[in-house]
Amino acid sequence: MLLAYRLVKLIESHSDGLARSLHNRYRQSDKCSAYANVPDSELTEKVYDVYRHLGEWLLGKTEADVERRYLEVGAQRAAQGVPASQVVWMISLVRENLWDYMQKHAELEHPAEIFGELELLEMLDKFFSLAIYYAALGHERATAGYSVKSETVSA
Repeated sequence: MLLAYRLVKLIESHSDGLARSLHNRYRQSDKCSAYANVPDSELTEKVYDVYRHLGEWLLGKTEADVERRYLEVGAQRAAQGVPASQVVWMISLVRENLWDYMQKHAELEHPAEIFGELELLEMLDKFFSLAIYYAALGHERATAGYSVKSETVSA
């Protein structure tokens, strides 16, 4: 767990650079073309928030917190004309950007540290899977004209 904590702190302290590198990735991706409808400042702020508060998202937030946040994200993107497929792809890019950063900067020194990294990857995978699901659900609800309010899932 110590390595996972160290990696989270490393990510949080470099959240600005991570948000900028994501900007370059999505601008170069044909799969995110409708994000031209999303103000750069809004997208950068949302991505920065995930990276800057990653420890809180992974350890302090419940599934209901992720649900609330990403239902809203999905609904916002629907209102901005971003297709659900591109919302899913963007969240996948956020995850990929983070994993690439970790591979370059993890500096594993001992074989036992691999378990810490695996633990962190498992937590990240769960977080991003939930984010994708709830963003898609928020998008579907907004597109169908339903409320995107959380149904408060039991974690």
